[in-house]
Amino acid sequence: MKILKKIVKEDNFLSLTGNLVIAVLGIAGFGLLARSLSLDVFGQWVLFVTGGSFVEMFRFGITNTALIRFLSGADTHERKKLIGSNTLIGLCATILIALILLFCLVVFYDSISTSGYYLFFKWYPWLAFLNLPWNNALVVLQADRKYGQILAIKAFKSGIFFLVIVLHFFVREMTLTQLVIGLLIANAITSLISLFLGWDGAKYIRQATSKTNRTLLDFGKYTTFTLIGTNLLRSADTLIISLSPMGSAAVALFSIPLKLTELQQIPLRSFVATAFPKMSKASVQGKVNEVRNLFYTYSGALTYLFIGMSLFTFVFADYLVLMLSGEQYLKVDPETGFNVVAMVRVFSVYGLLLPIDRMTGVCLDSINRPNINALKVFIMVAANVIGDFVAIFIFKSLILVAVGSILFTIIGIWMGMYFLNKELNLSYGKIFYRGWDFYMNLLNKASNKRLLLANEKAN
Repeated sequence: MKILKKIVKEDNFLSLTGNLVIAVLGIAGFGLLARSLSLDVFGQWVLFVTGGSFVEMFRFGITNTALIRFLSGADTHERKKLIGSNTLIGLCATILIALILLFCLVVFYDSISTSGYYLFFKWYPWLAFLNLPWNNALVVLQADRKYGQILAIKAFKSGIFFLVIVLHFFVREMTLTQLVIGLLIANAITSLISLFLGWDGAKYIRQATSKTNRTLLDFGKYTTFTLIGTNLLRSADTLIISLSPMGSAAVALFSIPLKLTELQQIPLRSFVATAFPKMSKASVQGKVNEVRNLFYTYSGALTYLFIGMSLFTFVFADYLVLMLSGEQYLKVDPETGFNVVAMVRVFSVYGLLLPIDRMTGVCLDSINRPNINALKVFIMVAANVIGDFVAIFIFKSLILVAVGSILFTIIGIWMGMYFLNKELNLSYGKIFYRGWDFYMNLLNKASNKRLLLANEKAN
């Protein structure tokens, strides 16, 4: 029982559990919507979510990564200033984005109202204000490594909206507008709770100073681009497909393998959430060897894990598509000629490359080289966009869009390792050695604890 309690309280376990809860509820909700909405309407929902995710990368990318890094070495007084600056900058960014979207909706109403992005322009400005407090709470809690509270926030917000989708599917069918209103309510309640508990840091907004504002913005000007670029690597495919003659139906079909790819990213997001504060703290304290060893361990352990996950996804692609979206997506779509199962298998190969690519970016940010990480992501985005245009407008193939994801990730890995090697003098073989050692240590600890418990019972 003591061992179980220790595991449950461990950072990686709590972070993984939080992301697992989000993924399970998100994928379950995605599956219910895919089954209950027409292909065209479902495509509109995907565009609403994609547009919101893209803008939020900009909105929160300005300060989130910077706040986590600088809180690692801040005293109590400086901490309040940094949190206050994070709240102030986030609020200003939200107001600016909301005004821009409302302006575009009014000026270009005729074009937007007949496009798949109407929901996004109409409703996202409201969502942006309603989800600001709980998102601020998440970044402060991550910096403090309070993963239990993070789990509570994520589970509560996702749980409320999942109930809305369940009601839509089993009790009363809702329109897209009603579903969006349900999402707004879920975010509003979660933010109110975060404000009431004081987790979001809004009470420190008056303590923000020009110095701490500048500290976060100087670092954030690079991480903002990096996060936007990272989001574009996921959403550029969807955005370009939506602007092509393929339309919303192709967006809906392509979203299914993308959603399954999120399953592979559950442990990746979880380990990154714990790795970045550790690497940042070690970097601030000048412990280069510790940063290097953390990079080896996390990169290697995740790579071995992803080998198993990608193999499983490749072999059981048919069953995964069936469980997620229904039997209608197993066959080649008669209108577009696209095969969802084949795309899932291509994305399973892409998944093998994610751990080292992501960890190189995290390590560059943690050692205060966000400009290099931004350059890396910029080149990856450029390669991805060029590949998308060739695949979609010349070859009219979604499979080639997925293949392009593999190619730009290989480019990202090469660049990340090249720049990190200059800073940390890496030994590439140690990634796999330390990753294997990580699992052997886990097995040894588990075996020793079982032996110790057996001896205690025998005595």
